[in-house]
Amino acid sequence: MCRLLYLHVLLCCLSMAHAFCPSQCTCVFHGHTDGTGTRSVLCNDPDMSDIPVNVPVDTVKLRIEKTATRRIPTEAFYYLVELRYLWITYNSITSVDAGSFYNLKVLHELRLDGNMISLFPWESLKEMPKLRTLDLHNNRLTNVPIEAVPYFLNITYLDLSSNKLTTLPSDLMDIWPPFNGAPISANASQKVVLGLQDNPWFCDCKISKLIEISKMADTPVVLMDLFLTCSGPENLAGVLFQHANLDNCVKPSVMTSATKITSTLGSNVLLRCDATGFPTPTLYWTKSDGSPVNNTVQESPGEGIRWSIMSLHGILYKDAGNYSCKAKNVAGNSDATISLSVAGSVSTTTAPMKPNFGTGPSSPDTIFTPTTDIPSLTSTVLLRTSTMLSAIPKKPKTTPGNGLLKGSLKQTKMQQGGNGRKLAADEKSKKSESSKSVKNLKIVEETFDSAVLLWTADGLPNDAPLTVVYSPYGEDDIKRTEETNAGSGKVLLEGLSPGMRYSVCLIAKGSDVGKDPCIDFYTLDNVQDSGQNQLFIIISSIACALVLPLIALLLYKILTLYCKGRNTAFDVEELEKESYVKFETISMKQRTPNSHPTELWARRPTHESERMLLCSRSSIDSQMTYKSDSSRSEYLC
Repeated sequence: MCRLLYLHVLLCCLSMAHAFCPSQCTCVFHGHTDGTGTRSVLCNDPDMSDIPVNVPVDTVKLRIEKTATRRIPTEAFYYLVELRYLWITYNSITSVDAGSFYNLKVLHELRLDGNMISLFPWESLKEMPKLRTLDLHNNRLTNVPIEAVPYFLNITYLDLSSNKLTTLPSDLMDIWPPFNGAPISANASQKVVLGLQDNPWFCDCKISKLIEISKMADTPVVLMDLFLTCSGPENLAGVLFQHANLDNCVKPSVMTSATKITSTLGSNVLLRCDATGFPTPTLYWTKSDGSPVNNTVQESPGEGIRWSIMSLHGILYKDAGNYSCKAKNVAGNSDATISLSVAGSVSTTTAPMKPNFGTGPSSPDTIFTPTTDIPSLTSTVLLRTSTMLSAIPKKPKTTPGNGLLKGSLKQTKMQQGGNGRKLAADEKSKKSESSKSVKNLKIVEETFDSAVLLWTADGLPNDAPLTVVYSPYGEDDIKRTEETNAGSGKVLLEGLSPGMRYSVCLIAKGSDVGKDPCIDFYTLDNVQDSGQNQLFIIISSIACALVLPLIALLLYKILTLYCKGRNTAFDVEELEKESYVKFETISMKQRTPNSHPTELWARRPTHESERMLLCSRSSIDSQMTYKSDSSRSEYLC
């Protein structure tokens, strides 16, 4: 009896612990006949301001609705490992941390509609690998970045309606049929539902694929509202997607110079493709395994046109396969494939022969490989198409007496000659590789904390990767590196210490260790440079203070002399105009018999004003000198 009582108490305690629920929430356990069940929690208290942290760990569905919660913190649901449905709807959420949904490995449905989210952490979707439903409608989202596209691969229900979206990444449509290349299936389980209505869409080439989907009758992508409307540009404002015509958007079209190419082993091959489309498409090459090809050159001679050339040097058998030229723009993508086959020249001879050991430019590069499967002497010759045979060697003459001996000697010579040609080919290859190097390494524009390294790439392609390694002289344990390519020709070395000696080396990919060009240089001394600048400023100030007054004084003297000369000439001229008397020689003459015997008079040419003055003076003198009772005054005028 006591045991039964203890068991009952234990079960009650377990049931109470199992039913523990947050004070502001309601917990419901949905049991089944087999004793299993699921738990759902509803939190809808208007006074709740934070995400609850004491939700039962076996909760499968959590709903937080119509509360005052404004933020979802990091790892808010970390311990809810069985959570499959998370609804945080119609709250006041404005901030969602990047780690808010960490450890939700089995979550199927996430609904955040009816909040005020303007920035959503799209990278947090990778923490929910089984997520199929994402509802973000009725928020304040303004864009979906292109980095978020990979996180939508497993989403089958995406609702972005009633936001502020004007465009979407063109790559987003490429993950669904018909743009992903997968066949269109009528299976309902393959459908993808998109909610995009009530957004101010700007209808241009970026959403041309979305407009194309809206016009399709049968497509795996289903739009919740078929009547999507353009808000811009002005000529398409208010126009339905189904009626919008984007004349300036053209899907790329690719054309190659050939579809199949067969080239000889060791030759150089150029593959070209041309693409047209608007906007101007970009081109890139890939191998049959999908890996990119880097040794390419492309150019756009005009708007809407682009061509690309891929070069293969000294092809080998491993270079055979399919090469795809892919063109892409916001309106779509297209590709074309070129099949490359590699063929080698193989010839066998049963008669003794003398190989051509010529080393001139016209001699073919040949490799002789003797075999033991055939009783007579045989050899396999591989010719490189990069050389040309200009002369055919003559066969030596033989006699019956020494034929066998000469045959043996010829066999030995051929083996030695084959080894010699291989060594010559190896030496030629090394010379060719050595000619492809980086030269003229030098440092320019040194400062106290930076320097510019210049070089010349001889024979290397522009996109050949280079590594710049630099460190203080003699301190190899603190090396720093910069990645660049041969075509750039220069690189900026930053973060240097003033007044120090540095060593810098330029390493090309695949070069021999110890053969990379290196130079040493010094950075400027910051203190010395500053002192020199200050000394230069002081000397310049003193020189200006001494020279400027002298220049001003000299200008003053010159102006004074110039003005004085003008004033002197002016004064003389004015005096000539204003003087009444001119100082001239006066000649004394006797008067005529009719005049007074002792009276003198002066005759000279004068102006009228001068004559009047002289006349007045003469009259006064005459009155004072010759006046008498019997004579009257006489005037000389």
